[in-house]
Amino acid sequence: MNANNSRNMVGAFFVLLALGAGSPMIFGEARFPQWLEVILGGLMSGVLYSLVAIGLVLIFKASGVFNFAQGAMVLFAALSLVRLMEKMPLIVALAVTVVIMVGVAWLIERLVLRRLVNQDPIVLFMATLGIAYFLDGFGQTVWGSDIYTLNVGMPKEPKILLESTFEGGILVSMEDVYAAVIAATLVALLALFFQKTATGRALRAVADDHQAAQSIGIPLNRIWVIVWSVAGIVALVAGVIWGSKLGVQFSLQLVALKALPVVILGGFTSIPGAIIGGLIIGLGEKISEVYLGPLLGGGIENWFAYVLALVFLLFRPEGLFGERHIDRV
Repeated sequence: MNANNSRNMVGAFFVLLALGAGSPMIFGEARFPQWLEVILGGLMSGVLYSLVAIGLVLIFKASGVFNFAQGAMVLFAALSLVRLMEKMPLIVALAVTVVIMVGVAWLIERLVLRRLVNQDPIVLFMATLGIAYFLDGFGQTVWGSDIYTLNVGMPKEPKILLESTFEGGILVSMEDVYAAVIAATLVALLALFFQKTATGRALRAVADDHQAAQSIGIPLNRIWVIVWSVAGIVALVAGVIWGSKLGVQFSLQLVALKALPVVILGGFTSIPGAIIGGLIIGLGEKISEVYLGPLLGGGIENWFAYVLALVFLLFRPEGLFGERHIDRV
């Protein structure tokens, strides 16, 4: 299946979602605001999933392994910020937290990854598993394990828009709108970073072959520090957004689990795939919960992403935009 076929699959999926949600031509104009609310909610959730998924793609492109520690990094960053805000202004706390996450990245490279260059992927995966449990325990030891309220100034009250256009208007969560704009901006900047900069090209070379990249003078250790630093900043933004919505608590780690189906759909090595995969998961969850949930007893939003990922693993394990690997013997 080539790239054009992948794009056709994406287009067909969105058409099916729209038909499943109910077209205004079929259900009438009165139903359209509800349909649009579901679509907007799904897109905004999808952008947040894409943000976390990009952190996973960053590490995978640099080391060739799924970073199991991304969820722990989200929790650690959010805990650091919310506790620092008790002692200093928000801007200062954000700056200090960025320094902390870059320091964590440097320590991970210095103490763990540098000793595991050219090791099997399973060895690196187990290393990230150990890092996850360490960050989880260390973060709660230093910052505490209570549930903290994180207030960064995003509005909490929803608004009704387009009342003059649609009967009843469209109810939109302004917090979700702000979060989606922030996440989309960071996603766009990261995509440009990978596609347009020399460091981004070096990252792709490292992902293809560690030894070959080193042989042409690419400093693998420096690349890993950069990647883990960027992943730490992505984790901080995700922690701020999800912590503001849900509170800073242990369950923030589970955000990374929702990002795993996203990278399976989009492809473990594709930044655009992480974006498209996140939007598909976000839309699919909301639409299936609202329109299929009453027929199937509800709870679809909890398992939809994983079932869709399982289907892709069975029929297209490399994802929509991933690279197909062919082993020659």
